[in-house]
Amino acid sequence: MTANRGEGQPSEMMTFVIDAENNIIAFASQQEAETVQGERFASQKELTELAATWPAGRLVEIWNSIPCLTPVKKFTDRKSGLARIWKAIQSLNGGSGEPAPQRPKKAKRAAKRKPTRAGKGKPVVTRAGSKKATVLDLLQRKNGATLAEIMKATGWQAHSVRGFISGALGKKMGLTVESAKREDGERVYSIAG
Repeated sequence: MTANRGEGQPSEMMTFVIDAENNIIAFASQQEAETVQGERFASQKELTELAATWPAGRLVEIWNSIPCLTPVKKFTDRKSGLARIWKAIQSLNGGSGEPAPQRPKKAKRAAKRKPTRAGKGKPVVTRAGSKKATVLDLLQRKNGATLAEIMKATGWQAHSVRGFISGALGKKMGLTVESAKREDGERVYSIAG
């Protein structure tokens, strides 16, 4: 980032000073930065070298002292913490320690709606011939269906059948699927109702 001192004059890199309280102040020139006590840096490389001996907790304190940022409890590692800090301080307004004015961000897209559960008494809609329709037909029979019957009809393994019953039918569709063991030890699933 550069700051012009006037028309026709060369621009200089921003110089940053970090004080004992972990506050970072941006200056338009190195000369201006020398008027304040603290450690100086002007690039991500210089910040990395400066921070090599700092405890990891200091990086968190520095991050949390930068205005307008969401506080963190820790960083994944030193390198990513320093990269995030460097990126965040690029917007500091020379000398004031406040973020430079930025253009408004575009509105975020609305989050996709999660499927709602089927209410009681509402008909369950499925595509004819789909595996979901097949499993529902089996479970709606008078005596329900065994795990082996559902596996044979769908070609799924046992864990896939159980996951489908719990997730797709139970959680997503809101159906109550009952499970019971017959006298012969075979597990039978049926839709309550």
